Amino acid sequence: MEGRRVKVSSTSVAVAAPRSTGLIAHMHEPAASDGRVGGMWSTGQPLRQAARRARLNRVSELQDTLDRHVGSGSIPGAVAAIGNAEGSLELATAGEMALDDIVRIQSMTKAVLSVATLRLVEAGRLDLADPVQRWLPELADRHVLRAPDAELNDAVPMAHPITVRHLLTNTSGYGMALTPSPMQEAMRDNGTEAGPEPVALSADAWVAALADLPLAFQPGTGWRYHHSFGLLGVMLARLLDRPLGEHLREDLLDPLGMPDTGYAVPAAQAHRLCAAYRDGEDGGLEVIEPASAGFYVAPTPFDVSHGELVSTLADYVTFARMLSAGGQHEGRQMVDPALLREMTQDQVPASLKTPDSFFPGFWEGMGWGFGVAVETTGDHAGRYGWSGGLGTDFFIDPSGAFGVLLTQVEMGPAVFGLLGDVQRLVS
Repeated sequence: MEGRRVKVSSTSVAVAAPRSTGLIAHMHEPAASDGRVGGMWSTGQPLRQAARRARLNRVSELQDTLDRHVGSGSIPGAVAAIGNAEGSLELATAGEMALDDIVRIQSMTKAVLSVATLRLVEAGRLDLADPVQRWLPELADRHVLRAPDAELNDAVPMAHPITVRHLLTNTSGYGMALTPSPMQEAMRDNGTEAGPEPVALSADAWVAALADLPLAFQPGTGWRYHHSFGLLGVMLARLLDRPLGEHLREDLLDPLGMPDTGYAVPAAQAHRLCAAYRDGEDGGLEVIEPASAGFYVAPTPFDVSHGELVSTLADYVTFARMLSAGGQHEGRQMVDPALLREMTQDQVPASLKTPDSFFPGFWEGMGWGFGVAVETTGDHAGRYGWSGGLGTDFFIDPSGAFGVLLTQVEMGPAVFGLLGDVQRLVS
């Protein structure tokens, strides 16, 4: 790629829940006879002001924000939505991206996987206190480093098993090693290091490789990002004795109306998959995943229960609106309210929020629930959500307001700036 490719065209659509039946306009699909458009729905109900403690700004502000960042050359395109549980929705698209483009949502998968897990808990198939070695025997009787930077053989026996709760809260003992250490080097060497690239090992091989390493800390006594959710995905697939993608489709994605979310893009829809980029050394953007091709186009080369999803703006708006409505979708309770409260509240004790556990400054006014970060102080206390490493983001306010942003540029200062600008539109 030479320089930064930017289209100047852009489109915005504003939809406030009308007094009569209405549709949410989708730029690339005709309205279905049942009133559904592109996987998104309009409630057709008037907004209740009591439910709108957050102010939803004019769609032009959302559009202007995307246009400004595309115009700067920091991203080739973006799509975004701001709405609330009552049915208001504002959409915008800028640059090379269309509203129905399929993107790699990476770590926004964690929230979807958390909801899927909580549905199994509610159904009695699982308990948050269950030891995961029941389905992941590779993790039984492991050893634990005496210190995170210790040599790999400087370890003691694991004091107690890893539980489902430990996986949901990133406190299992497995996770990213962010500072130079023997553990960091070992994860790089055995294919378990986390990064922007797709997983390189099959689910079973990945678990086996991870289990060859000691834990960074005793389960429940520290916090490390990411790997717990890969383990959670494999555990769920083994519990269900079926591919995880099939279960998600049947139990969650189809009931919500999320047809384009999954672990791979069907070949017939591959033309909708965006390219992914990172900042290049020459100041432009370089392609790291091609459009319409690559790892995420079906069929996948191996079991990716430990992997991450693709999705669309329409699909993730549906998911976010369900969460913002207290777990309800079209009159159906998709998540038990008590479990959803646990998911969206800080579950990490202050003693575990150490500077070396994640990126500098992350824990300032921030906590972690099940698959989502939670703001604990400030003007947006109670807001929760999470981002994906290729410039995707969602957030939900206690008021019921929510936002979803999708790009396909690896996280960096400019992309973080875009995320912050969109989040500030809901005040």
